[in-house]
Parts: sequence; structure tokens; C-alpha cells
Amino acid sequence: MLEDLWYKNAVIYSLDLETFMDGNGDGTGDFEGLGNRLDYLHALGLDTIWLAPFQPTPNRDNGYDISDFYGVDPRHGSSGDFVDFIHKARKLGIKVIIDLVVNHTSDQHKWFQEARSSKENPKRNWYVWSDKKPADWNKGMVFPGVQKTTWTLDKQTKSYYFHRFYNFQPDLNTDNPEVREEICRIMGYWLELGIAGFRVDAVPFILESRETGKKEPHMHFEYLKEMRRFLQWRRGDAVLLGEANVLPDESKLYFGEDGNGIHLMFNFFVNQYTFYALATCDTRPLIKALEATKEIAPTSQWAHFLRNHDELDLGRLTEEERQKVFERFGPEKNMQLYDRGIRRRLSPMLGNRQQTELAYSLMFSLPGTPVIRYGDEIGMGDNLELKERDSVRTPMQWTGENQAGFSKAEKLVHPVVEEGYYAYEHVNVENQRREPGSLLNWMTSMIRLRKECPEIGYGSWEILDTGFKEVLGMRYTWKDKVLFIWHNFHEKSMELIVPEKIAGTGRLIDAMNNIESVTDVNGRHTITLEAYGYRWFRAFLD
Repeated sequence: MLEDLWYKNAVIYSLDLETFMDGNGDGTGDFEGLGNRLDYLHALGLDTIWLAPFQPTPNRDNGYDISDFYGVDPRHGSSGDFVDFIHKARKLGIKVIIDLVVNHTSDQHKWFQEARSSKENPKRNWYVWSDKKPADWNKGMVFPGVQKTTWTLDKQTKSYYFHRFYNFQPDLNTDNPEVREEICRIMGYWLELGIAGFRVDAVPFILESRETGKKEPHMHFEYLKEMRRFLQWRRGDAVLLGEANVLPDESKLYFGEDGNGIHLMFNFFVNQYTFYALATCDTRPLIKALEATKEIAPTSQWAHFLRNHDELDLGRLTEEERQKVFERFGPEKNMQLYDRGIRRRLSPMLGNRQQTELAYSLMFSLPGTPVIRYGDEIGMGDNLELKERDSVRTPMQWTGENQAGFSKAEKLVHPVVEEGYYAYEHVNVENQRREPGSLLNWMTSMIRLRKECPEIGYGSWEILDTGFKEVLGMRYTWKDKVLFIWHNFHEKSMELIVPEKIAGTGRLIDAMNNIESVTDVNGRHTITLEAYGYRWFRAFLD
């Protein structure tokens, strides 16, 4: 039964251990600190945490350069600390998803050290090599403008190794059955320690066969089915949440025709057109994006988000569309990254509380599972003086005290935001807890509202014709429940006329306020939307 699919009505909170809470006072976040803040996350109403990589690493790429898949980096504690954290989370009913980063390893990983030791080493075929410099050695970079190549010469064996990302992150050869077996072992290890699933990093690159001389790599979608089968042998209700920034038609291959591939995928396509709508007040391209990603298997699910730990990727927009978003949200060159994205946090990008509320109300109302980035619940800012994507990876702002209450250390893993409107003295959890009208308390209410509307996760949906390109209307239906949601992207208030034959009832109950809409003598509802306003209504059915 669909009701048994817990991820359909979950709310996921994304955090990076090193910047969330420092428990031992060394300037870096750890499991002790996170464990001490679980009550805060529980009070927010969250039921799922997604942890960024915390395994041993040289830490040249925010922990995504892993040197040992079976441990905890000493900066974050020990494996025992991880198990304690899982125990505390389970007692609060909070599930934990961790990153599965198996497209590549660190070049310091013992596997790669063995592979580069000689061409005859048993681990040699665990990575992708070429004796000659490939013709496409400078093609297909993930980080254009920063990354120079995808093939790098290894001086020890005078061969070139392939790396989709930085040159210190050599790609694993997932065509090799031994590598696939090892990935299953990694998954099994963490599942035994109590996690509820994995956020799978860089899914398309895991599936590709990299052969020199071929423009388009062969994609092994059957491997996703293998991963899922193993996952559910070990833990039946565990999930795979995939990172795959692909076009809508391609996404069906990742979910699987019968929903036997990845469980959830981030909807990058809708995300990009969400920001286009926020920038232009035009919802028509967003509606097309929603319709284009509508047809998926009943057990599959989209994960919707606003911002994450990377740049806001606008690569799927047309050049004209992208420039409009840049003009509105990232007009300065220092705000942009990789010629395709914006490296800012949500609140400073939008610039006002009204649009921040509109954006999050929209995200919670989109068909799928919402994912919140740590700090967005209080409207944290960014630090554009930090390099590349580190601008949005500053420490969580807990209090107005020294170092934002994140740590007692003088030197932190990243500096806190301490200047301007978004400085920790002004924007922090402690202050907002005490303010009834704060963004934090509003977000807590929205999370509760989303949990009370399972039809968004489980039900069917359709776009309503509002008559205004600035207004997005949606109707959800599940069992005997009907939900209507309208969002006004315009800076001016709008008035909608909704006939009873469209609403299906003469009474609509406002889900956020103690009011209702009753049809007039002409059998019509009049719905008023303030500037950047949003309304959620339940249909009162006799």
C-alpha cells in the first residue's frame, strides 16, 4: 500500500556535520554537537536528516573526497559516536540518510594508492585508465572555469586516470564486478548501523562506462536496479535518493519503468524554473516543468528543494532565461559560479521575507518530498568572500554570542557570518525562538502543515487555470481529501474568482487561518492573494 512508503510524507533536513554544531570545542562540527541539537530538529517537526559525507577524508572537496568508506573522520568523532547519534535519533523518531559517494574516491584512498603502484596491481582495474592522452582530456568538466581536465597523468605508471570532478578524485570503474560488490559491502555496513537510506551522489556518472574515443558513454541503468535490490534485501524500507540533474524524459530511466530504480530524485528541472518564476513573476514555464515531470511510477517520488550545499544550477534554462535569473538574484560576477549557477543562500538572494515565505510555501506544496537546507529556517546569509561553493557552507547560527554559539574555538572550519543584515547577532535560532512572528516559527508551522497534507505526497494533482500568469494554482486529491493551493508571484495583490464547479464545494476551509470561503449568490469563491501571497484550502465535502 502507498501509505507504507514513509518517504512520501517525509520532510528532509540537509546538514553538513562540520558546520552544524561543535560539541568538543575544536572548531569543527561533530556527532556530539549534532546529537545535542536533535531536540531542536525534533521540535521543528522534521522526521528525516540527510548527512553530508563524514567519513575519513583529506577534505579538499567538503568531504566528498573520501579516503575510507567504513569509518568516521576523527574531526567528527568516532564510529561509536555515530552509533550513539543514531540511537538518539531513533528515540525521537528521526530517520537518517547519509551520502553514498561511490563515483570516485580520494587519491589518498588505499585502493588508488595500490592501483597507481603498477599496471599489474589487482586494484588497477578499480579505476579508469588510458595509456595515451585521450582526445577528450579537457572535455566534460563538472566545474568549468575551475577544473582544467577530466584526464590527468599519473607519473608513477605514466598513464592517465579519469576524473569527472577534481584531479584528486579519481573515478571508480563501476563496470568492474569487484567494485560493485564493494559498493554493496559499503551500503550493507551503514545499513547495519541503522541508517534509513542513502543520498546517492552523482548518479549519472556512477552508471556510465567511460571508454576513450566515444563521445557518449554507455549508461548502465540496470545497475540502479541491482543497488535497489541489494538495499531492500538488507532493509526493506530503506531508500535511495538520487542526485541526477537530467532532463525529464531521462529521469524515467532512473526511476525505472515499474519504479524499481531509484526511489526519490531531486527535481532539478522544476527547481530551476521555480527560480525563473520567482525572478520574472511568470509561472508558465514552471507549469510546463511540473507537467513534464509528472508521469512517474506510483512508488517513485520527486524531492523538491530550493537551495542545497552547491551552487544554484541554472544549466537547464535557456540562455535568455538564465540571464533573467542572474539579473534578479546574482547580478554581480562574484555571485555566479561555473558559468551556470549562483552561489548565494536563499534569503539574501530573494531579499525579503515575503518572497522567502512564498518560495518555501511553494516548495512544501509541490508534488513530492520537501528538502530543507540547514539555516534556511532562520534565513541565514552567505559569505561571498569564501571560495566557490563554500560561500553557502558557513556555520549554523545558534545564538548572538561569540562564534554564533556554534563553537567555543577561536578558529573555525569556516568563519561565521558576522557583518551586515545576516550577521549572527541579528539572525540566530535563540532570537527567533522568542519571536512569535519569526521565520523559524513560521517554518515550524509550515512543516506541521505539510505533514497534515499527505495528499501532496500520495495523491494525484492537476494545475488549475487561474487566468493570471503570475498565479500558480494546484489541486490535490487523495482518498476523500481535496486540497487547493494558490501562489501569487506578483508584487501586487491579486483576486481570483473560483466557480463552485471548479472547487467542487461551496465551502473551502483555510488550512493556515481560522477562516473559510463560502460561495456567493452566483456560486463563486473569491480568493484574495496579497503581494507574494499564498493560500492553502481544504475542500469541505458533505
